[in-house]
Amino acid sequence: MSFDSTSTPYSDPTATYLNSACLDFLLIELVPMAYRIAADLAAREEEWARGGTAAGDTGSVAGKGESVIDEEETREAVFFRLEMLGYRVGLGVVERFSRDKPRFTDTLDVIKFLCKDLWTLVFRKQIDNLKTNHRGIYVLTDNTFKPLSRMSLEKGQENTLSRAQPFLFFPAGIIRGALASMGINATVQAETSALPGATFQIRTVGAKP
Repeated sequence: MSFDSTSTPYSDPTATYLNSACLDFLLIELVPMAYRIAADLAAREEEWARGGTAAGDTGSVAGKGESVIDEEETREAVFFRLEMLGYRVGLGVVERFSRDKPRFTDTLDVIKFLCKDLWTLVFRKQIDNLKTNHRGIYVLTDNTFKPLSRMSLEKGQENTLSRAQPFLFFPAGIIRGALASMGINATVQAETSALPGATFQIRTVGAKP
């Protein structure tokens, strides 16, 4: 897959091109899809716990997903699903688009590749700011993060920030997968304090604060 312009250095004569808006729509739909799946799985578990069968009438239970699992459990289930989806995408993207590049020998060079090349490929812009403590912790800031740029503030800033958080799980997974593909094990935490900005903190294994 690639994007509209064929002038990118990643052009592949065998690639299938599509409109970049397709990715935007996919990112928008991923979060509600993950919540629907979490509610459906919770409904099935509830049926099994009651001695019923998952193949039976689960619709009435699925429709009341909030009563089956609490908010924190739902959030964790959604995070796991979206982060793992992003992880697999990160692995595949780096495997394809870094194959003609020399292997990085320095972690900072890997992070810079992620901030410039990978971010431009996936989100069509570079990371705006990179900070590091030079001990394994890196903070990436995108001041106009594409997946958050269309979110409405009608219901208030605090409520909107809470609703925006799940949309950062998938890109956090992309970062972790991309790093893993280049031999770096790390955890990635993502958050937003003001839309449409987003911050991603990368902590490599063994990093010191």
